[in-house]
Amino acid sequence: MRKIFAVISITLFFMLCSTSFSAATDLESMITEMEVKYGKCVPVQWGEELDGIVTRFETDSKEIALTLDACGSKRGSGCDEELIRFLRQENISATLFINARWIDANPDFFLDLANDPLFEIGNHGLLHKPCSVNGRSAYGIEGTADIPELVGEIELNGVKIEDLTGIKPYFFRSGTGYYDEVAVQIARDLGYIIAGYSVLGDAGATFSREKVKAALLSSRPGDIILCHMNHPEGDTAEGIIDAVPLLIEKGFTFVRLGDKVVK
Repeated sequence: MRKIFAVISITLFFMLCSTSFSAATDLESMITEMEVKYGKCVPVQWGEELDGIVTRFETDSKEIALTLDACGSKRGSGCDEELIRFLRQENISATLFINARWIDANPDFFLDLANDPLFEIGNHGLLHKPCSVNGRSAYGIEGTADIPELVGEIELNGVKIEDLTGIKPYFFRSGTGYYDEVAVQIARDLGYIIAGYSVLGDAGATFSREKVKAALLSSRPGDIILCHMNHPEGDTAEGIIDAVPLLIEKGFTFVRLGDKVVK
C-alpha cells in the first residue's frame, strides 16, 4: 500500500506541474526497475564519503572546483546576488546545485544562472532530503523513506531542471550530502554522478567570514569546495571574495565539475 501511495503521489505531482503523462510513466518504470533490483537490499552504511561519491578530481594543474548549494525552504530560498556578481566579475566558474523549492522561489534568477556559460547546474533534489531507502535522518532532516520516494527526490527535480533549461543535470548532491550505499547505487543507476566535497567551505552558511576564507585557502589541486548561495545574510560571499584573489595569486584556477569529472 505504501508503494502504491508513493507512486500515486509522484504521478499527481507531475500532473499538478503540467508535466506529460509519459514523464510520469517513465518515473513509475524507473521506480519499478529500482525496486526489482534493490528492493531486498538492506543498507549498512550512512555518510558523506561512501564509495561512489566523488569528493575530489584528478588534475595535473592547480585546479579547484567551487560548488554552491541553493537548498530552498522558507529559511533557505535567498539569493546571494553579491556572490554571483563577484563570480561573474572575476570570471570564476562554479557548479550550482539547485533544489526545486529554490527554483520555485527564484524562477527568473534561476534561468539567468542557467543561461550563463560560467555556471553549471546540478541537481540538489526535490525536497532537500538525505538519500536513504529506509528513512534515515541527518542533521534532524528525515531522509527519503523508501525507493519510490528516493527516485522521486532525485528524478522530479532532474526533470524540472531539464524542462526549464533543456539540459538534464549531470551531477546530483542530496540534501545534507548524506546517503546510504543503496541510495548511492540507485542515483548512479539513474545516470548521475554524485558530487561530494573535500573542502567544507561554509558549513551551511554558518561560518564567519574568516572561517570561510581560511577553508578556501586550505584547498589543494583537485579539491571540491562546498559553499552556499542561498543565505545572503551569512558571511559566505565575503569569505569567498577575500579568498579568491589570494588563491589566484597562488596560481589556482576554478573549474566546473563537468570540465573535469566524467562517468
